[in-house]
Amino acid sequence: MTRDAGVSQAVILVGGQGTRMRPLTDTIPKPMLSLMGLPFVERQVDHLGRAGVDRIVFSCGYRPREIEEYFGDGSSRGLQMGYVVDPEPLGTAGAIANADGLLDDSDVFVLNGDILTDLDLAALVAHHRGLGAEATIALTPVDDPRAFGLVRTDADGRVTEFVEKPGAVELIPGEPYRINAGTYVLTPGARAAIPRGQQVSIERDTFPLLAGRGGVGALASDCYWRDIGTPASYLDAHLDVLAGRVGFIPSPGDAWVSPDAAVDGSAIIEQGACVGPGV
Repeated sequence: MTRDAGVSQAVILVGGQGTRMRPLTDTIPKPMLSLMGLPFVERQVDHLGRAGVDRIVFSCGYRPREIEEYFGDGSSRGLQMGYVVDPEPLGTAGAIANADGLLDDSDVFVLNGDILTDLDLAALVAHHRGLGAEATIALTPVDDPRAFGLVRTDADGRVTEFVEKPGAVELIPGEPYRINAGTYVLTPGARAAIPRGQQVSIERDTFPLLAGRGGVGALASDCYWRDIGTPASYLDAHLDVLAGRVGFIPSPGDAWVSPDAAVDGSAIIEQGACVGPGV
């Protein structure tokens, strides 16, 4: 069971068009694609809820209506849910700033809306507050960081350098290759550092600015992590869930299974499913 993390609010960034997932995303936003019978983003909502979050703001862009119609005001889940829509593409930091009016003056989780992870959110917050950081980034290890952005830290877990898509000459033999895992904790001060009403990247603009004054922490984790931004990765996410590699709790619900059906032990049967005889 996820521990209470001590942060009660979150922003989920769901504004991207999901172009690499077309044609699946021609008529539905990527975060609403199904993962084992439920919209993918509901897995993130569940993860946040079990960590003690009770207010979630969706920062939207592409096809926001589908998300708001599905979740509503959140009351059926015991949550408060709000929605903002970028009037134009604002970048990741700009989308956070656009949601700030629905947040209170306390720390906030920020999640990219296409990341599947069972990250220990309480551990992330503990590291963040232990450092007194303005922002803290979850990191995940990779074998080859050249397609990503390498994040370097000191021994205390403060970010010292961001290397965007490093070339071979920029890699240090034997160093750990860790990349931004798309989950953050931000203080109100970090949010205030984001210019309003313009396109700003939290990865390329805000974090380097804060890191320059020693304000960015980073916590490396070996937890499960996957970006579902491509069809191949989206398929792999399903296979990982079936194999029990993802530590979330499947949502309960009524289902019917015929006594004559043969159900493998790795199967997940979700709410509303009917498994007939001979299956």
